[in-house]
Amino acid sequence: MDRGQDVEGSGSVHLQIDELGNGGPTIFEPQSSMETRDSSNANPVSPSETQTQVRAPEQKLTLFALRLAVLEKAATGLGTLGFIWATVVLLGGFAITLDETDFWVITIILLIEGTRIFSRSHELEWQHQATWSIADVGINSFRLIRSSSHITIKTIKAIFKPIDLVRKQSQRGREVNQSTHLASHKNWDQKKMPTRTWVASDVPLFPYAQWVFSAKHVSRLLYWLQIASALTCTGLSLMKLIRHNYGEIAKGDTDKRNRRSALNIFYALALAEALLFLLEKAYWEWNVIYYKVLDEVNKECELGASGMVSIKRFFYDSYSRCVNGSIFDGLKMDMVSFAIDLLDSNSPDEQLIGVRILHKFSMNQRFSDDTLQKIGITFPLIERLVEMLNWKDPQEEEIRKSAAEILTKLAAKKQNSLRVAGIPGAMESISSLLQNQRTHSIADEIPEKRIVHDHENYSFSTFNHLGLLILKKLARDHDNCGKIGNTRGLLPKIIDFTHAEERLLKDETATESQILTVRRSLQVLKMLARTTGTNGKQLRREISEVVFTIGNIRDILRYGEKHPMLQQLGIEILTSLAMEEDATARIGSTGGVIKELFNIFFKKEMPANQNQVRIAAGEALAMLALESKINCHQILKLKVIEKLIEALEVPLLRMNAARILTNLCTYVGADCFMKLKGVTAAAPTMLKAIISEESKLQEVMIGLAAHVFKFMTTEEWSIVLERAGIQVAELASVLVQILKKHKYPATNTPRIRRFVIELAIWMMRDKETNVQIFKGLGMEKELESVTDTTSEIENFNVFSGTVGLSRHITTIHSLVETAMKLLEDK
Repeated sequence: MDRGQDVEGSGSVHLQIDELGNGGPTIFEPQSSMETRDSSNANPVSPSETQTQVRAPEQKLTLFALRLAVLEKAATGLGTLGFIWATVVLLGGFAITLDETDFWVITIILLIEGTRIFSRSHELEWQHQATWSIADVGINSFRLIRSSSHITIKTIKAIFKPIDLVRKQSQRGREVNQSTHLASHKNWDQKKMPTRTWVASDVPLFPYAQWVFSAKHVSRLLYWLQIASALTCTGLSLMKLIRHNYGEIAKGDTDKRNRRSALNIFYALALAEALLFLLEKAYWEWNVIYYKVLDEVNKECELGASGMVSIKRFFYDSYSRCVNGSIFDGLKMDMVSFAIDLLDSNSPDEQLIGVRILHKFSMNQRFSDDTLQKIGITFPLIERLVEMLNWKDPQEEEIRKSAAEILTKLAAKKQNSLRVAGIPGAMESISSLLQNQRTHSIADEIPEKRIVHDHENYSFSTFNHLGLLILKKLARDHDNCGKIGNTRGLLPKIIDFTHAEERLLKDETATESQILTVRRSLQVLKMLARTTGTNGKQLRREISEVVFTIGNIRDILRYGEKHPMLQQLGIEILTSLAMEEDATARIGSTGGVIKELFNIFFKKEMPANQNQVRIAAGEALAMLALESKINCHQILKLKVIEKLIEALEVPLLRMNAARILTNLCTYVGADCFMKLKGVTAAAPTMLKAIISEESKLQEVMIGLAAHVFKFMTTEEWSIVLERAGIQVAELASVLVQILKKHKYPATNTPRIRRFVIELAIWMMRDKETNVQIFKGLGMEKELESVTDTTSEIENFNVFSGTVGLSRHITTIHSLVETAMKLLEDK
């Protein structure tokens, strides 16, 4: 069976079905570790597309910030030069000889310029401060406020709100949270406790004027102060340069001979500085208000309506770096690195901004590869995201949900999934996402109605889905499966989600969310049960020991007719668990499991696109009958032998029907001879398949024939051959040709040479003439070839990956020796 992987988002499973039931590798064949177990790691984008790199939209902002910084630093440089020129040359050298008008104009310009420089240096700080709070952010501190009437009323009230009221609210908040804490027993039952530091938007600089002196309005005030300073400086400088009224210089007065040139230079520097600053502001206005570069970048980044907050904050940070450090420092910023830095902050608003950016970029097809690569190599960030899975406060729901969704994308790549699972406590954090409301009622644990109301809208089902999806991604690596199994309480949680009542399975109005939860839990459980090696053996034992596992799957088989995908997943879990002897016994002793499997296996009215469920049921039954006398007796009690014989004629069912009959004949043959005597009726069907079929079907039919023919006498054997129209020599020739064809054991038919030799031994023991036939066909030579090429693969019934399970009692070497002895004795 070639089972496709779940396509996230749609939640569908694509199955590639062979109309004859001869699908891909099964548990009866070894599967190489080189096989691609999950195609979701593959990049769906074509090579030509991957070579075309997508330019980061935020580069427009960093370039904009660079150009602004060049103008700003040029203006500041000219201002510094003018200040030095005025203080050293003019006021220092000509202060006494300066005309009174020039003295006061220079003094005013210096004061104005000092005010502008002071305002500029602090404007960035206040603008940056204004972006700390998502609820109070603005890019253009010079833009008009557009507020509705109710906001205006609240603002007027806030102006007259004393600081004592803020303190009372803070104290009352602490009292409420303390009572909540006492009433709660779990972390997610607690309200968020007040922080020990102030939030920037809540800082009351003055007791009765909080709104006036908010960060946004202070930055706006500083901005307009700079504009006024620059315009005033421009006006004064132009006036003096045009008029040149620097006072008269007496003939022979050497102290004033350079005064005119010095004043011209100063006024020119002051004018150039002011014009550069105004040019910077004009460039700012043009790009932000008219060209709308921020809106354009937000649109290209596809951050949505809330993305403007992130874009504004990013731009201010980039511009601040360019102004305060090297002008090229801002070019080193990108949205992903910016978000990573914010995520490490202690501010809830900054954490939310950071996680929103990473979430949007991780889910965006254009940016996801680059984003996930950066996240994957930033180990502290992965730790931070994993830590956020434990944040169960309702106020942090969006942060927690976004972190979980990012981890689902991150874990999709194997190397990243290993990093996630390698974080100490990662599995416990993922386990915290799983909260089954069926067994844990919020109302039972929190008596306060207010708190119950807070949790009514908390998306428990969403977090359940995300937790199971992360586990599903991680479970593709067998080492991770071992960690999942070793995490205390996690395995029972997963199994608990497989519970599906009759009402849910039969209700046509059942929500997709409820079915999705069951499906994903079954998918995770299936992957855990299929783990190879020591981890797999331990996991299968632990899964089967949970008393609800098999019962939950039985209910899905019994009532899940409308959900064949759930049935198939449940059946495949049973098949994997049946690798362990104890689990096989538990499944068989759970009332109705084997009966429900046969009901599905023989169900004729099932649509063709659901045939894979019937194939899976047959494989599960074959596994349950393998080396289990108890289960074989259970099957015989159901009186299904005739139906199994009829199934040998059905292309979809014949292979697994043959396996089931083979196991019945092998493990209860002597005890139930009369009940199995009717199997001989299938002899003609088996002979035709041996002669005409190839590969897997031929293998299982030869194996069945080697056991069924033991129930027949020589006379009955001759009658069967006559009815089938087949000669003994023809059958013997086919068997020898199979040995010639299969010079080496093949992974898709690992036991075909064993079964051929077993059937040949029975034929030679049945009649001496058959020995001569085999001799004439060169059987001895082929047996010698088998001796030289035998492999361990031929000594096992089933396989867990490349590990053989259920070893045959008789080795293929012993079978070859027996056959050779029969040929030599005759």
